Amino acid sequence: MTRLARRIRSAAPADAVTAGFLAVLIGITSSVAIVVTAAKAAGATPAQLTSWMFALGIGMGVTCAGLSLRHRAPVVTAWSTPGAALLATGLHGVSMAQAVGAFLLSAVLVIVSGATGWFERVMDRIPVPLASALLAGVLVRFGMDLFTKMQQDFAVVFPMFAVYLACKRWLPRYAVIGALGTGVAVSAFRGSWHLAGLHVALAEPVFVRPEFSWQVLIGVGLPLYVVTMASQNLPGVAVLRGAGYRTPVSPLLTWTGIVNAVLAPFGCFGLNLAAITAAICTGEEAHRDPRRRYLASVWAGLFYITVGLFGGVVGWLLTAMPSSLVMGIAGLGLLGTIGGSLTAALADARMREAAVVTFLATASGMTLAGIGSTFWGLLAGVLTIVVLNARRPEPAAARERVTVEKGEKGDKGEKPAGPVAAAEETAAR
Repeated sequence: MTRLARRIRSAAPADAVTAGFLAVLIGITSSVAIVVTAAKAAGATPAQLTSWMFALGIGMGVTCAGLSLRHRAPVVTAWSTPGAALLATGLHGVSMAQAVGAFLLSAVLVIVSGATGWFERVMDRIPVPLASALLAGVLVRFGMDLFTKMQQDFAVVFPMFAVYLACKRWLPRYAVIGALGTGVAVSAFRGSWHLAGLHVALAEPVFVRPEFSWQVLIGVGLPLYVVTMASQNLPGVAVLRGAGYRTPVSPLLTWTGIVNAVLAPFGCFGLNLAAITAAICTGEEAHRDPRRRYLASVWAGLFYITVGLFGGVVGWLLTAMPSSLVMGIAGLGLLGTIGGSLTAALADARMREAAVVTFLATASGMTLAGIGSTFWGLLAGVLTIVVLNARRPEPAAARERVTVEKGEKGDKGEKPAGPVAAAEETAAR
């Protein structure tokens, strides 16, 4: 019995399970309305709408759990929120069958991107300060929304913030759990939950035979692929790299594309690597040991599968939650990641200005040519590096410092930075 309990604690540590649940909670509640709008734009029936939730939930769950177990890294996937926003405006007048054809084209292009390895080669050349600044720019609005919601609903959000700080001081592993429990209790006491209209039933997938219209493929399928890669997969890789995980990117893209293609006829419009929810599963709150944080994303996968199987029920439950609770716990859960990303972004003096440019451009939320701010923020940072550092001689003090450091290290070489490498070094000692 003791051995069984030990195995359960090893496979389901409280912090990893909580992080996985928060990732699903935040990922769905923050954008489920956009997905519903996109489905309705294509004329989806109530049964087809439920099928969309089924296909997306199963797709995210299978890829989250499967890829995390395969690579022993916190790989979190999500539906393409920018893609859903694009579909919400681009599917008017398009039949559901033609929409499915566009979903398939986008999925096949993602598979090609993974199989050829071009995307991974590009990502491996992005400096760590820029990747960290990109992540900080993506997440900073959640940190600001914490205090915006505190102004709007002080009675719910401030107690969550106070409990979070108290737990951080005396029970740091349970800071986010304590804040979530406080928010649920206070919001329930105030009657902020909208609990009418519950109907318990398993989701039923609805197959739609795809049709291929070249106008829809070019007007919807290609833009869906572009925004998914630039606005979702790019920051998703930046999260993994910034957390110290050197997980190969190409297999991740290939498998998300394959699962997307298989489930596209049931409403899976786009699967990609997550950024915001992945940041929850790669931080210290997910597990003290970076090598065990993959358990958080495995649990996120299991929760996503539950969302898929009970699409209607879970969708009702998530929309019943008060927005102040959702945004408050999102901001608190990401505070540590935002701080760590800013630290890494500003550590290198030569790239500091480029990192600041990347951070500001990404945080601005600008959209050009239908592509979101993550792509343009990274492009602005790279341009800043090229202009400011072109043919600039290295300062003598910097050369002297590098020479001294090399002399101290001798022939030992330098280990890669990041929490994973630090954990491996500690284990070796």
